[in-house]
Amino acid sequence: MIELRTPAEIEQMRPAGRFVAEVLATLRGETKVGTNLLALDRRAHDMIRRAGAESCYIDYHPSFGASPFGKVICTSINDAVLHGLPFDYALRDGDLVTLDFAASVDGWVADSAVSFVVGTPRDEDLALIDTTERALDAAIAAATVGNRIGDISAAIAAVARGEGLSINTDFGGHGVGRIMHGDPHVPNDGRPGRGFPLKPGLVIAIEPWFLQTTDELITDPDGWTLRSADGSRGAHSEHTIAITEDGPIVLTDRTGL
Repeated sequence: MIELRTPAEIEQMRPAGRFVAEVLATLRGETKVGTNLLALDRRAHDMIRRAGAESCYIDYHPSFGASPFGKVICTSINDAVLHGLPFDYALRDGDLVTLDFAASVDGWVADSAVSFVVGTPRDEDLALIDTTERALDAAIAAATVGNRIGDISAAIAAVARGEGLSINTDFGGHGVGRIMHGDPHVPNDGRPGRGFPLKPGLVIAIEPWFLQTTDELITDPDGWTLRSADGSRGAHSEHTIAITEDGPIVLTDRTGL
């Protein structure tokens, strides 16, 4: 069921968006060569506890997960792009890191992701990250009353195809509210003018993610981490937004943090 939020409810969602943004900004600032993925998870867990928030991940067990996730943040490294289960790994120079984090504050959820490189970057990695960020910006610009979900999806795909990238639509954006994953599904490819009409009060997570030379995924033995089938690297950008009569509000905006 697709739910529309009142202006008052959107205001109530702002603390969740701000908290998720603050966690990602803090972790990105603290992540460097030598940082252990388990230490990142512990840091996020501590921030959740101190804020009186709740993790959306730790007990999460959808049909595609082998078991409850068990951690509070996704850490996808290099050729991993989605659902990266933190493990005992110290980051190395040039690693491409994606942090994906969702939490609930006062019963409202926000979800966001960011990709970056620690140490010395490869030009192709920076270009891939930039493509996901430009696709996210284009999608947010299309998230206006009167458009449809297909307009958001088409905006993402146009940026990706402009860089010669192929697109996987198995995983994409989604409704956000009292739970992390709700309707509608927001794929990273679609046709303009198709799909659910964008109405004031619709709150969605938009999350373009791309792989450098494939659109095929494989699952790690941990039952969660999704990697490119050919070993090429991936990047992922995500924001939770609210659609209003005055335009989209980015609830997880990290500007200035």
